[in-house]
Amino acid sequence: MKYAHILKARFLSRPNRFVALVELDGRELAVHVKNTGRCQELLLPGAVVYLEDFSGRMGKRKLPCDLVAVEKGAQGLLINMDAQAPNRVVEEALREGTLCLPGLTGPLTVRPETVFGDSRFDFFVRDGSGREGYLEVKGVTLEEHGVASFPDAPTERGVKHIRELVSAREQGYVACILFVIQMEGMTVFRPNDARHMAFGEALRYAASQGVAIMARQCAVTPDSLCLTTEVPVDLSRY
Repeated sequence: MKYAHILKARFLSRPNRFVALVELDGRELAVHVKNTGRCQELLLPGAVVYLEDFSGRMGKRKLPCDLVAVEKGAQGLLINMDAQAPNRVVEEALREGTLCLPGLTGPLTVRPETVFGDSRFDFFVRDGSGREGYLEVKGVTLEEHGVASFPDAPTERGVKHIRELVSAREQGYVACILFVIQMEGMTVFRPNDARHMAFGEALRYAASQGVAIMARQCAVTPDSLCLTTEVPVDLSRY
């Protein structure tokens, strides 16, 4: 996926979940943050951030830019932090056939945002033989020393999604969780038990019941995001 009209700025502060103050061309500017997560390890004063500029195409927008990516640490690891981007790149990959799901073959029929039980999963899929499945996508922006992890804050909604995927699997559907790591260079993915043990335990149980747990990292530039290679998933307790 591509963004248009990217600007480079410096992060100043975050008055609330939806708004950040940045320095752009020597002036302070309020921008929309496309991620309501904490992102405390990313949005640090002085961090280099990248904005999608909507000047000339504002529509009903109140703020002129979206904050979509940030450079982390001295090495400047580029992390896409657009919460909508993982679903977009996954849908592109499913439709193009570059993302395969266990138990499904050939071209897939893809339907986003589909209700199952008490949950709404990101994707319903069907292959040419009529086999059907559900896919839930989780964007990952948290990393430490090449280890990507999720979640960065407790998520009861995430636990509920996992339980519903187990139910789908019990009813004969293919069921998958895909962690989209919004950066590259990662060596492994692990559930973040320190932040939410219940999520990790639910994930381990789901894996034991036949739910496929997958992780893919992304090639990231200031104006693009693309799924690339698989990353090993480690469900051990730490």
